[in-house]
Amino acid sequence: MSNSDLPPEQRHHPRTPIELKVEYRRLNTFFADYTKNISRGGTFIKTQKPLEVGTHFVFRLFIPTLDDPIVLSGQVQWTVKPGEESSADEHPGMGIKFTYADIDERRVIESRVERLMIDSLGKHLYTKLLKRHSTKPPT
Repeated sequence: MSNSDLPPEQRHHPRTPIELKVEYRRLNTFFADYTKNISRGGTFIKTQKPLEVGTHFVFRLFIPTLDDPIVLSGQVQWTVKPGEESSADEHPGMGIKFTYADIDERRVIESRVERLMIDSLGKHLYTKLLKRHSTKPPT
C-alpha cells in the first residue's frame, strides 16, 4: 500500500491544517485554489476540478510572511471528486506529493515547509505532533 492510499493518521509525514493560496496552470487556464493542509512531503489542494491522479505539475504557494511565492513541483496522488465523494468533512480536491529536481531542492523545500508548520502551530505543538507521529508503527 502506498503512502497516498493510507488513512491520514498513517501517512509518512504529519500534516498541519493551513489555508494558503495556490496557483497553477491546467490546459492554458490558470487556477487559484487553497490548501487544506501541508506536510514536509505534500499538501492537499481544495478544488472543484482536481487534476487526474498521476499528473505532474508546477504550482506557486503563497505564504503571507514571504514576498514571493514558493514554486513547487508535485504529482497528484489521490483525489476527492465533488458530489458523491465529498462531504462536510471531506473537501473536494487533490492530494499532492512534492517532487524535486535533486536532493538540494528537497532539503530547501522541506526546510521551508517545516518552518511554515512551526510558525502555524508553534514549536511546542509541532514537536508534540512529530513525537506522536514518530511513535506509530512503520507502515
